Amino acid sequence: MARKVDVSEKIIGAAFKLAAERGWRDLSLAEIAEAAKLPLSQVYPLFQTKEAILRAFSRRIDAEVLGDDSLSEDWDDAEGSARDRLFDVMMRRFDALAPYKPGIGHLLHERTRDPIGALCSLCQLRRSMAAMLEMARLPSQGPCGAVRLKGLSAIYLATLRVWLRDETPDMAKTMATLDGYLRRAEGLLRRLPRGARKR
Repeated sequence: MARKVDVSEKIIGAAFKLAAERGWRDLSLAEIAEAAKLPLSQVYPLFQTKEAILRAFSRRIDAEVLGDDSLSEDWDDAEGSARDRLFDVMMRRFDALAPYKPGIGHLLHERTRDPIGALCSLCQLRRSMAAMLEMARLPSQGPCGAVRLKGLSAIYLATLRVWLRDETPDMAKTMATLDGYLRRAEGLLRRLPRGARKR
């Protein structure tokens, strides 16, 4: 099992390195296999398409954030607001994405001209944002969960654009942007009648 995980990570890393150098759209699985120094016969049983590589990458990032026990420990010591917890979780996600930043930038740029690929990404985005909400101890199911999912997805995508251009060593611009969006969302919630907020 460990060997399979290592091979998958090698393929994902090679794919994003090539995406940073050449873009994503015209890459083939054979080129990704060559960059990973693996035979295509070993890559194909794991990933039949490039979209499969992206799905595995997203799950890997989700797992890295969900596995960060330090977040829960901090909240247990001093319970923060829902906004604080979401901020911590989302910034942890940006930390996990950082090694792949150049490739992600090329990929997102190309997605604007690829409606089908963008739709596939949105499906995965929904699953990932549901995981982030659950990590922040906010339900992602039901009508309220659906609203949270849409709101967090919009905030994430808007902040992602800033993160891609953020060259500050401590991601100060990204943190300020994310905090601003979360505060605005919290402010909108507070303007709702109390009964609507409970629902």
